[in-house]
Amino acid sequence: MAAVKFRDYYEVLGVPRTAKAEDIKRAYRRLARKHHPDLKPPAERSRASEAFKQINEAYEVLSDPDKRAKYDALGEGWKSGMDFTPPPGAGDGQGRATEWEDLGEFSDFFASIFGAAPGRGRAGGGVRFSSAGADVEGELPVTLEQLLRGGRQRITLGGGRSLDVEIPIGVRDGSVLRLSGQGERGIGGGPAGDLFLRLRLVPDARYRVDGDDLELDLPLWPWQAVLGAEVRVEIPDGAVSLKVPPGTKSGQRMRLKGRGLPRPDGSRGDLYAIVQVVVPEKPTAAEREAYEALKRSATAPADRPAKG
Repeated sequence: MAAVKFRDYYEVLGVPRTAKAEDIKRAYRRLARKHHPDLKPPAERSRASEAFKQINEAYEVLSDPDKRAKYDALGEGWKSGMDFTPPPGAGDGQGRATEWEDLGEFSDFFASIFGAAPGRGRAGGGVRFSSAGADVEGELPVTLEQLLRGGRQRITLGGGRSLDVEIPIGVRDGSVLRLSGQGERGIGGGPAGDLFLRLRLVPDARYRVDGDDLELDLPLWPWQAVLGAEVRVEIPDGAVSLKVPPGTKSGQRMRLKGRGLPRPDGSRGDLYAIVQVVVPEKPTAAEREAYEALKRSATAPADRPAKG
C-alpha cells in the first residue's frame, strides 16, 4: 500500500497538542472565517479552498474525542512531511483499502486512518463549504434597580438589529448572559454564533454593593448619636424607621436584615447603614451657645488631661 504524507492537524489549527476542546473550536472558527472561499476574490479562491479543506479536516478529527485519540496514538514524534503507511485493511475496517478519489474534501492521510466519512464526499463534482458564525462578546451596563428587580433592556446590534435582553433577578456585576444564536451569522448555512454580554454595574449615587449586601451612609447630628434617636431611612424597598441607640459612634454599622440584593435561591443579602456623625457647617448663634455650654460642662476622658 502506498505511503501518504503525515498531516499535523494541531499545526493546521495553530494549537498545541494539549489544547482544550474550546480552544480548538475557537481556533477553527477564526481560521474558517479567514480562509472561507466565499469571502475571497475570485483570484484567491482556489488557494483559499485548499486551506479551508485542511482546516475542516483538522477540526473533523480534533473536535471528535475518539478520532483525536486515534490520531494521537500515531505518536507525538511525527513531523509534517514524514511518510505514513497505513496498516493492511486500514480504511473501512473490513480489510479493504479506501478509494481516495471518493473522499471529497478529506486527504489520503485522513482516509488511511479513518476511512471515508459518510455524507462528506463530493456532490455534483464540488464541495459545499459551511462554517459556524463567530461568537460576539460585549458589555451591558445595568443599574442597581435592575439587579434588584430584574427586567428587560433593549440593545442595538450590528446592522441596526435590535434585541430585548432579559436580565434575571439574582445576577451581579460581572455576570455573563449568553444569548444563543445572536452572534455573527454562519456561512453556507452554518449556525450563527452566540452573543455573550458581561454585565457592568453603573455606580449608584446612594448605595454601594458589597457581594450580596448593600451599604449606605447614615448622617446623624451629634446629639442624635449621643442621646439616641429614631430616624427615617430611605432604602430600595421604601422608607423605614431605624432606631439609633444612645452613644452611637461614627463608622458604626447598623444592619437591616434581608434588605440587600436578591439571590438566585430567593433569599436576600443585608443592608448596612453606616453612621456618619456630622456637624453644622455654619452653626446659628443658639447652636454655638449650646455647644459652648456643652464644652464647659463636658468632662475630659480620664486617660488624658483636658486642653484649652
